[in-house]
Amino acid sequence: MSHGPTEPNMAVELKGATLWAAAIVLAMANFIAVLNMTIANVTVPNMVGSLGAGTSQGTWIITAYAVAEAITVPLTGWISARFGSVRVFVLCVLFFGVFSLMCGISTSLSMLLAMRVLQGITGGPLLALSQALLLKIFPKEKAMQATGLWAMTTLLAPVVGPVLGGWLADQYSWRWAFFINVPQALTFGAVAWLLLRRTESPTQRKPIDVIGLVLLVVWVGSLQIMLDEGKDKDWFASTEIVTLAVIAIVGFLAFLIWELTEEQPIVDLRIFRHRGYSMCMVALVLSFGAFFAANVLTPLWLQYNMGYTATWAGVVVAWSGVLQVFFSPVSAKLADRVDPRFLIFTGIFWLGVVMIWRSVATTDMGFMEITIPMFCMGVGFPLYFVPLTGVAMGAVDEREMTSASGLMAFVRTIAGAFGTSLVTTAWEDNTKFEHAQLADIIGNHLPALPGIGAPIETLRSMFDMLVTNQALLLATNNVMLDIGIVFIIAAFTICGAPKPTRTVDPTSVGH
Repeated sequence: MSHGPTEPNMAVELKGATLWAAAIVLAMANFIAVLNMTIANVTVPNMVGSLGAGTSQGTWIITAYAVAEAITVPLTGWISARFGSVRVFVLCVLFFGVFSLMCGISTSLSMLLAMRVLQGITGGPLLALSQALLLKIFPKEKAMQATGLWAMTTLLAPVVGPVLGGWLADQYSWRWAFFINVPQALTFGAVAWLLLRRTESPTQRKPIDVIGLVLLVVWVGSLQIMLDEGKDKDWFASTEIVTLAVIAIVGFLAFLIWELTEEQPIVDLRIFRHRGYSMCMVALVLSFGAFFAANVLTPLWLQYNMGYTATWAGVVVAWSGVLQVFFSPVSAKLADRVDPRFLIFTGIFWLGVVMIWRSVATTDMGFMEITIPMFCMGVGFPLYFVPLTGVAMGAVDEREMTSASGLMAFVRTIAGAFGTSLVTTAWEDNTKFEHAQLADIIGNHLPALPGIGAPIETLRSMFDMLVTNQALLLATNNVMLDIGIVFIIAAFTICGAPKPTRTVDPTSVGH
């Protein structure tokens, strides 16, 4: 949404301490929205235990937020134009705090999931508007500083999330992972309104693609529920799963047809006519889905298999983000000097190699043996993600960049949500398979074991615990290997992109 220089709101300029106060508020609002993508990862076992739910159902806590957030990202432009970007931002921050409070006081899994959906709906616009408003209030010559501040909070939040969530769960309660959002959201909302209301943009009455929005919600929601429920209902042996699959497929096809023929689509799919953009999106879906899957699986494995507390599981996961902060500016500079496709390939391939390295874990591994591969992963993510953004945006027409950026955010979030569901399904299925295999081997030899002064039932119980522990480890290694292969496939997909004739500075692209 662009406005001419004669618009009254553009005459209001923030300077000095006021400018930086507004910038910090915007960046921190983005921080808490990104933080809530990962803060729940390590607390899922605590949540499901407290609410009397199963481990598989616990992944809904993560995916409900991610899917709801993804669906609202394409809507942000229309909502901002209709009601004003500052007004939308402030209301979303305030309601984010309200729904965080409701998450914290939830008494059942269904209530928690409903509040997580509402939390995600208000979190999506925060991701999109925080950077847009930062770039709006900063002078052009200081745009890099504004984007640097925003990028720092975007990169630090996933690092802080697992550690903070784990510590709060261990020291207090998983509910505090949501309660801490409340004072921050109320404060940021109030301060943002005081500082930014004079910079509000004029509103426009723009039509909304209602049918496109409904179809989007239908096919994404059906697919996500199918992925979450499938493992518990024996997949396509269940009528419910078959029905959901049909709805998802028909809804997706209808969505494609409608969006490609609608004059003002909610998601501009025509952008995919650019081969460079399309190949970048394929690489992004595979790599980001795999990356998010690995980050979800790791704390589950550490807590259920290795005996880690939520705090220490969070510390391990956090190490994967440490080098991201340092390598992001390095990657941006390298993208100007070498073919960015080479950087993208190297970054994703490196992540694949590290995941294969992680697929040979043992139950005897110490903290450092687990942490070092996690630490090394931090090199790969910025090495591919920063130039990928530049190549993707450079492949589209200039007038399409806003839509392309929003679609990229949507694809990234959806990939993370689907990756979460798929990896937990694969992990549980692999665990059952490995348990059955090991149980057969040990069961055949158990009667022949010499007496050790214990009843046979006690022996069976003891060996079942051993089998379960080893089955979890083998399943984790199998899934880690699969994730590594997905990364390597993703690396080669970028080879299908043409050599970019131009790239866009990633720091100039909206979220």
